[in-house]
Amino acid sequence: MTEATIYEISSPGRTGVKFPASDVPDTLVPQEFLREELPMPEVAEIDVIRHFTNLSKLNYSIDSGYYPLGSCTMKYNPRINETTARFPGFAKIHPLQPVETVQGSLALMHELQSWLGEISGFSGVTLQPAAGAQGEYVGVLIIRAYHNDRKDFKRTKMLIPDSAHGTNPASSAMSGFDVVPVATDENGNVDLESLRAVCDDTVAGLMLTNPNTLGLFEQHVVEVINIVHEAGGLIYGDGANLNALLGILRPGDLGIDIMHFNLHKTFSTPHGGGGPGSGPVGVAAHLVDFLPSPTVTIVEEGTDDYPPLYGFATPAKSIGRMKSFYGHFGMLVRAYTYISMYGKDGLKRIAENAVLNANYLMALLKDTYTVAYDRVCMHEFVLEGRWDDAPEVHALDISKRLMDYKFHPPTNYFPLIVPEALMIEPTETESKQTLDLFAEAMIKIAEEAKTQPELLKNAPHITPIGRLDEVKAAKDLVLCCWIPEKNY
Repeated sequence: MTEATIYEISSPGRTGVKFPASDVPDTLVPQEFLREELPMPEVAEIDVIRHFTNLSKLNYSIDSGYYPLGSCTMKYNPRINETTARFPGFAKIHPLQPVETVQGSLALMHELQSWLGEISGFSGVTLQPAAGAQGEYVGVLIIRAYHNDRKDFKRTKMLIPDSAHGTNPASSAMSGFDVVPVATDENGNVDLESLRAVCDDTVAGLMLTNPNTLGLFEQHVVEVINIVHEAGGLIYGDGANLNALLGILRPGDLGIDIMHFNLHKTFSTPHGGGGPGSGPVGVAAHLVDFLPSPTVTIVEEGTDDYPPLYGFATPAKSIGRMKSFYGHFGMLVRAYTYISMYGKDGLKRIAENAVLNANYLMALLKDTYTVAYDRVCMHEFVLEGRWDDAPEVHALDISKRLMDYKFHPPTNYFPLIVPEALMIEPTETESKQTLDLFAEAMIKIAEEAKTQPELLKNAPHITPIGRLDEVKAAKDLVLCCWIPEKNY
C-alpha cells in the first residue's frame, strides 16, 4: 500500500488510533500554529498496520540481507545489546537526576572508558562525542588546544593522506587548519617522500586512517608517525577501521596521540538512519587534560562494605562540552554489552574473522575484477568496476544490478584515488555461504557487462522504483509522497 492509496481509501468516520485527552490547556498553544483543516486520512487500524508493515518491507536492512558497504562496517547488531539497553535502570533514567541516583549508569560509563583505553592503548577516554565525525572534530580541537597551550601558534597545517576518510579534511577545515594532502605510493601506503616534503614547523598534525580506505595496513606506519613527531606535529588516528585490529594491535602503542572510536562500526551499536551514534575519543597521557568536560570519574574510593562513588570531573585544560549532557547513553550500554559478551579473546577473533572474510572474498573476485592494490588486505578491499571490453559499463551500473540479485550495493567511487571504485567490506558476521553467493552474483554481473550491458545500464529491475536521477533527487527534494492534486 503506497502513500497515495491510504489516502484514497480514507472514509469519514473511520478511526485507526484514539488519542488521549490533551493535558495542555488550549490557551498555552500559540494560535498561529492551529489549523482549521488538517487533511489526514481517516482509515481503520488494520489499514494503518498494513500500510506501515508494507512500507517496512521495502526497507533493506542488515536483518534482511548482506550489506557489503566498504568503510561503513555494517555488521550484525546482537539482540542482547537491545535487551540490556532497555533495562529500566538504563532506559528510564534522566540526565538531570542527582549523581547519587544513577551510580550504576556512571559505573558502566567509567568501566567503558577504561575498557576502550585498554583496547586501544590510550590513557584517557571521553564518551561524549555523538558520532565518529564529531569525535574527529574533538580530536582536531584537542590538537589545536595542545599547540596553543604551548604558545606554538604557527602550526596551521593539517596533513591528510589521500587514502583517508572523507570527513578528515572537513574536521580539519572546521577547526581552522589548512588542509594539505599527502599522496599514496604504488603499494597503497602513505608516500614517505611526499610526507617529508610537507613536514615543517607549521605542521599541527597528521590524520591517519589505518588500515586505510584501501583496506590496507600502513606498512611504514611507525616511520610515518616518527616523521610527523620529529616535525613537532601530533598524530590523529582515525579509528573507524579498528574492527580489523581488535586484540591484535593497540594504536596507542604505535605512538598515535589521539583517536576516535566508531561504536557502531567496531562495537555493534546500530548504524545508519541518522543516529544516534557514538564516537568516543581516546588520548595519550600528554593530552588527557584537554579532553571535553565532563568525564566520569571516581570521586570517592570504595571500601569492602561500600562501592566507589562516581561523579563528574572537568579536565584542567578542557576544550569544553561538545554534546548536551554526557553523550548517547543507550549506545554506550550496547557497546558495553558487546565487549562484555566477547571478552579479550572474543574481540581478537572478531578482527581475525573480519580480515579472513575480506581476503577470502577478494580471492574469489580478483580474477574477474581488477583489485586496486593487489596485496593482503585487512577488513576490506577495493575493486575497479570497469573492463576494457565493456567500456560503457561503470561501477554504478554494477551496484544497481546487484540489487536485482537482492544484495545491497557496496560503497561506490570511494576512495577517490581508485577509478570506478567498488569498496567492499564483508565484516566478521557474514558466513562463507553468504560470501559465496555474493561472489557468484558479482561474477555473473561481470559476464552480463560484456554480453548484455543494457541489463546493467537499466538496473535495478525488481525494485518498486527503477533507477533514479540521484543528482536531481539530491537537489530537487520531494519530501511529501502524496499531494491531493498530484500523485507521485
